[in-house]
Amino acid sequence: MNFRTTILAVCLLLPIIGGCASAPERAADPLPSWRKTAARDSIVDFVERVTDPDGPDFVPVAERVAVFDNDGTLWSEQPIYFQFEFAVELARRAVGERPELGTEEPFRTAIEGEPIDFLTAGSAGLLRLLLATHSGTTTDEFSDAGTTWFRDARHPTTGLPYTAMVYQPMLELLEYLERNEFSNWIVSGGDADFIRVFAEATYGIPPERVIGSQMELEHRSTPEGVGLIRTPGFAVFNDGPQKVISIHRAIGRRPVAAFGNSDGDLEMLEWTAGGEGPTLCAYLHHTDEVREWAYDRGSKIGALDRGLDTAEARSWPVIDMKRDWKVVFPDPQ
Repeated sequence: MNFRTTILAVCLLLPIIGGCASAPERAADPLPSWRKTAARDSIVDFVERVTDPDGPDFVPVAERVAVFDNDGTLWSEQPIYFQFEFAVELARRAVGERPELGTEEPFRTAIEGEPIDFLTAGSAGLLRLLLATHSGTTTDEFSDAGTTWFRDARHPTTGLPYTAMVYQPMLELLEYLERNEFSNWIVSGGDADFIRVFAEATYGIPPERVIGSQMELEHRSTPEGVGLIRTPGFAVFNDGPQKVISIHRAIGRRPVAAFGNSDGDLEMLEWTAGGEGPTLCAYLHHTDEVREWAYDRGSKIGALDRGLDTAEARSWPVIDMKRDWKVVFPDPQ
């Protein structure tokens, strides 16, 4: 074969070689940490249908809104919501600066007990802790405190950084939706400013797409500058039906996909399901007591009772953590 013939042969083969090289990429599993079960299939089927411009279920890019609860949906929430671990640390710092606070609640429980002790006091105890520790600072100071805590704190059971307690399969789902031109939003009962500290680096979700509970704010101008002060009261407690209201106010569109794990997410899923056209509403069911935790009905954290019944009645996908996921957390390496 002479030189000219060789060049011609190579040129003719290039499209074939290129096609072979790109085939594995096209065939790559978009959700590699998911087992090929009905839950995974329902997600992939939905995404393929709504992104097919020639199909009857096509959804324009602008309308591809997906909403996610955070605690128990994108990361763990046991043995107590991570935000309350942060609040206990803030309470202990406050006592270190002002020892006289150690005789008052909730500071006394914070320094003498464990974060889990606040669960025994019920919602009133948890609320008192939040109001006492999440106010009195500027929004910037609060974010800085959160950044420091996430850098240094470790989960009491696993010893992992809290940002390593995210669910690998859900990270893949977020990326899969993003690649298919969905806009992903967090809609959480947690404090929005707390979640914004880590959401972009951890989930790829920017701060403007985080909807959560919000403390009352006060605008304050001093010779040092202008700031927003977090004051002791809730402007919004973003749980249950309030999630629907918050979505409408912040997004202005009804989502086409919604993911949650507790009864506090039910109204968000129901509202999503009530939209025109194709929708996907899915619950994450915590069933893996070995790799994570197993809980649902009657749990003090992340109770799933009405939601489980509704999902069954309406044939929503229920993601069974033990059955449907190959891995739970990202590889620490």
